[in-house]
Parts: sequence; structure tokens; C-alpha cells
Amino acid sequence: MKEHNDFEVIIIGGSYAGLSAAMSLGRSLRRVLVLDGGQPCNRQTPHSHNFLTQDGQTPAEIALTGKEQVLKYNTVHFRNGFAAGAQKTENGFELITSAGELFTAGKLIFATGLKDIMPDIDGFAECWGISILHCPYCHGYEVRHEKTGIFGNGAIGFEFARMISNWTKDLTIFTNGEATFSPEESEKLKQHDIRVVETAIGLIEHESGRIQNVVLIDGTKVALKAIYARPAFVQHSDIPAGLGCELTEHGLLKVDVCQKTTVPGIYAAGDNSNLARSVAMSVSAGSMTGAMINRSLIEEGF
Repeated sequence: MKEHNDFEVIIIGGSYAGLSAAMSLGRSLRRVLVLDGGQPCNRQTPHSHNFLTQDGQTPAEIALTGKEQVLKYNTVHFRNGFAAGAQKTENGFELITSAGELFTAGKLIFATGLKDIMPDIDGFAECWGISILHCPYCHGYEVRHEKTGIFGNGAIGFEFARMISNWTKDLTIFTNGEATFSPEESEKLKQHDIRVVETAIGLIEHESGRIQNVVLIDGTKVALKAIYARPAFVQHSDIPAGLGCELTEHGLLKVDVCQKTTVPGIYAAGDNSNLARSVAMSVSAGSMTGAMINRSLIEEGF
């Protein structure tokens, strides 16, 4: 097929949400470009779970299978690269890549994910996604009943501890400074034998990302199998905000039930617009986005 630079839809981000949207659109006979930089946020994660038919596969294997299946639809094109910028045009949008390539489309999908901001703790980044975990539904079963830590404080830390107590009763909360739990929260933690450590963390001892000990600044070592944490994050791409897309109070792209952002013609799917960060949720959002865009194109053209 002759290569062209004009598409009905451009998808920025070729991981689970982006590939899922591309499949919906490919099966709808739409001309689609998927632009992917190959840097998914879960690239360190050894195995993905809680996704029917793919439970226990590596994230890379799932993505590769998805890409192979999507590219069987000959109206879908895949490009390795990064989006450098985009602007609104009279007929849709114009997108330029970091390599200087220019593409146009009537609709854009941002499936660009989030960038996690690692705390300044030696060993944290190396363990992220391996033994420092964000989601018990994705990884909790594999560390059930094990010695487990939680990085958190206040109401958020309390809620995290309450959730994780379903998977293990051997829990320690590391507040990394003075605890800010309410009296009621502190009493409830005490009732459930959940320990609270306020001493700051010095470093995390690990072997190839597998936690051995949390080492406090006073030299105390706490042996653990896993830690749950919710580090800060930012949007992986600032292009949507530059186009006027609004963010939620959590820093996610604001979308409606059809995955539309606040800018007509721009959609978002996956981690960049959903706090429930999982492969299954991203695939679901991508599929919905593709279907909603196809419906919109049908309505515009009929």
C-alpha cells in the first residue's frame, strides 16, 4: 500500500490502550497511524496479571502480540517515534514527530500514559514495578501473606493499608517522617496490628529489584518481601495540555464516558485519563475510544 501522511485518526502511544483503539478502528476500515516511542511505564514489571487470557505474561509479550494482531489490518500503520507537537487546523490536526515528519488527521487519540516521579530514596526506582508495587489487583496475589510495607501517610496511607490488609496481615506503614493519621485512624491501625514507622528511610536494599530490606536513617533494617507505593506522576506528554485539554484535580486528562477530552476531536485512553492503572482497564478504554471515534466519523460523513 502506498504510504501517505494523511489519516482519519492518529494515535499517539502504541501500548495497550493505543493498540486496542487501533484494533477497533482497523476493524472499522479507518486509516490510522499509531506513533509509539517504545517507553511504556511498566517496562520493568516482570509479569502482568488480572487480564483474562494473558495472566502471568510479561508486559512486552502482551504488547508484541497486540501489535502483531493490529497490523494485520492493512489500514493501520505503525511508526516508531515521538510526537514533538501538534496543532489544530481547519480540517483537524497536524502532528510533527521528533524526526521532523508531518502527519495530519481529523481525530487524535492520546494514549501516552503517565510518568512516575520516583522519590529520592536509593533503590526505589530499581525496585519500582518489580517489588515496589502500585496495585494489589495486579500483583497482590503473588505476595499474599508476606511481610509487606506501605509508603504512605494520613488518610491516603490509611486507605492504602486498609486495602492491602486483605492480602496480608503482616503490614508496616512507613510514613517517612511524622505520622499524620487521625486519632481514629491510628486506633484502627493499632487494632489490626499494623505497625507505623515514622523514622525516615535511608535506602532500600535489593537484589535485581527484589527488596531485601528497608534501611532507616538510624541504621535499622526492616526485612520485607514487597512494598506498595503511589508515587507522584505527571502526564508523559504535554501536547494535550498545549492543545487546551483540561486536567482533573489528580492531574489526569479529563474525559467523558466516550473518552472525549474537553477539546473537540481529541480523545484520551489509558493511564493518562484513568486512576485505575492496569492493562485490562487500558485495553477496555482503548476499545471504547476506537468505537466512539468510528461512530463520530460515521455521523459526520453520513
